[in-house]
Amino acid sequence: MSTIHEQAMSYVYQQVLQRLNGHFNRAERTALQLLIQRIVVAAGGMEQVGDYKVLIAHGGGETSSYALAMLRAAQLSIAGRAPRTFHLRVATLRHAGMTEGRLETVNRGYSRLFLHDDPRVELLMVENQEVQPFNHLRPASAVGREISQRNRLMMGHLTSGDCRAMLCNDTYLALGDFYQRASTWHGGVHALVSGDSPRKQSHLLAWLKKTAQGAGVPISKGWPPSLNGLFARMEEWSAGYYRDVYGEHYVAHDNPSSAGHRNLAYIGIADLLGDIDLRASSLLCEFMDYAPDPLGFHFSHPSFSNPLLMAHLRGLQAQSLRELDYEEGVEGFIQQAVPYMRRLQLSEELLAEASTREGRMLSSTSASQFFGLDETQLTCLLFSPFIHHGERLEGYLRQCHPGMLVALPELHKVLQGKPSAEMLQQWAMDTSGLPMPLLQHLYRKRPLAGANGMLRTARATARNTAQAFQLSGR
Repeated sequence: MSTIHEQAMSYVYQQVLQRLNGHFNRAERTALQLLIQRIVVAAGGMEQVGDYKVLIAHGGGETSSYALAMLRAAQLSIAGRAPRTFHLRVATLRHAGMTEGRLETVNRGYSRLFLHDDPRVELLMVENQEVQPFNHLRPASAVGREISQRNRLMMGHLTSGDCRAMLCNDTYLALGDFYQRASTWHGGVHALVSGDSPRKQSHLLAWLKKTAQGAGVPISKGWPPSLNGLFARMEEWSAGYYRDVYGEHYVAHDNPSSAGHRNLAYIGIADLLGDIDLRASSLLCEFMDYAPDPLGFHFSHPSFSNPLLMAHLRGLQAQSLRELDYEEGVEGFIQQAVPYMRRLQLSEELLAEASTREGRMLSSTSASQFFGLDETQLTCLLFSPFIHHGERLEGYLRQCHPGMLVALPELHKVLQGKPSAEMLQQWAMDTSGLPMPLLQHLYRKRPLAGANGMLRTARATARNTAQAFQLSGR
């Protein structure tokens, strides 16, 4: 980098810092100084801070967006008073629920903070267990979408149609792999920074733990003494869960190893954000130009992770399982979801239209976009007719496909792997969205614990895990 270019960029970064400071109120300025102090102390002093690298997980939500802006302000503030400042790594987990709108919001924030061309900043995206440079225009991985679709289908069937498990578990279970890869890639980092509250993080860990237990995964007592160890344990839970779900069809993946990497420090800043109203902060709303994504996923609350899709699933559930109208199921969900949507500042009008014909079409399109599933396959998932030797198969046919009742004995033969008509095999695969080997595997499986029971147990477990660590980055 030439001296002239270096001076020009230094001026640009000074301008960015001035603009950031212009959006801070007194509480935010105090929080910024405390954050700088924590980073400098963790690095071992101002003389060492130039060799220090921190990681923040950025999912495009308001908390991680705000925390990123604070980190950037801290990085540029130190640069203005010391020869060098810390390095910043920002990593995003790209999952099936990550919309183009959410990625555009993330990229817009990066541009506002001038992160793209700063050599002190790394912008990464982890997708389908692969680390790549962040690029919001890169199409989603076709292989990754197919794997995610299959995972969600299997989870949905094995939890007897539990909507929350189907929508959330696959993304939650990916976190151990995500954090290991993001923290160890190209020499690793020294510390993880997060603005999430200990309560939110402990609920996540408790959910993951109960998910693994529901699949019969052995759970060690106590928590690992380091973040590296905790990430490895989360990955073990995930691998054990999928090993049980898929049985002989399970394919092991290359697991990132934390061996040989330094122990990660944790720099929590949730307490610094406690007195700041993020939704009213001009730093977030004006400078970062943050906008909630009404069609995206919000994993902080499994019951309302995607209100539009959840409303659609509740409508299909009412229609197919409870012999009610689709609209009744949607309206019942809306009554539960509106207070939560107000807290997230999401559009209530979008959800209010969910019970209309146009709203149902939009919901169905969203389900197809995110998961590649049509209404027939979603209804099949909610019924879960194949598990435990097809004990619900007759009821499913009677309710949803009465014309197939005559073929019930032959369908059992199909699922048992006995010689059968190719037409019936194709019908089962088209109706479920799953290949025949996995349908036959489901036929031999008992249901796993669903999210309904897990959520109650996880809340109780979370009270004992509050100090385990702080992480989710959503």
